Amino acid sequence: MNKRVFHKVSYGMYIVSSVKDGKFNGQVANTVFQITSDPPRIAISINKENLTHEFIESSKRFSVSILSKEAPLKLIGKFGFKSGRDIDKFKDTKYEVVDGLPVITEGVIGYLIAEVEEKMDAGTHTVFLGRVIDADITGDGEPMTYSYYHEIKGGKSPARAPTYVDEKELKAAEEKKKPAIKYVCTICGYVYDPEKGDPDGGIPPGTPFEEIPDDWTCPVCGASKEDFEVVEE
Repeated sequence: MNKRVFHKVSYGMYIVSSVKDGKFNGQVANTVFQITSDPPRIAISINKENLTHEFIESSKRFSVSILSKEAPLKLIGKFGFKSGRDIDKFKDTKYEVVDGLPVITEGVIGYLIAEVEEKMDAGTHTVFLGRVIDADITGDGEPMTYSYYHEIKGGKSPARAPTYVDEKELKAAEEKKKPAIKYVCTICGYVYDPEKGDPDGGIPPGTPFEEIPDDWTCPVCGASKEDFEVVEE
């Protein structure tokens, strides 16, 4: 089975947030779906080990911030690869409180607020069904898709994401070998592709990794250039 096909399934990129005891937490999610229109309902899939899952279980409410194509990778890195148990993700993050829940205002084109009506145990994840009680459009850009995040932004899925695919497993299943021309961040898994460069970080397309300034850092997690290694293919 070629698990890369899951990258072809159409998804969006979102930040799902909730509240517990007056504290906010959120995470990147790509499984947010509209289920009904009257009344409007959406479903989300959240890993049981994530702090956001605990917050949603407690408050029975959640917000969904819809990321745009222009959303900075550092925002995705903070909410996708760091734990709310270790840092306050909303510190130095632009957001506002709507109906008692945090809504990101940076790199976002809209939001939804929902109250949990039902939930389904999906093994490692819980699927929460929520009735939308508030929603608005906050920007004019285009929504970031999961495919765009992978192919254009060069991003990876967190290990607890429902669509996570083990790259080592994929490589073992692929018989053809390709030249090692890319570099992977050993901290978060971001892949630097010389053909694409890092325009947001001032590195134009076509820049070899060796020519990147030594003070350049990973656009997702902020790791140093020394934390990158050649992708072995």
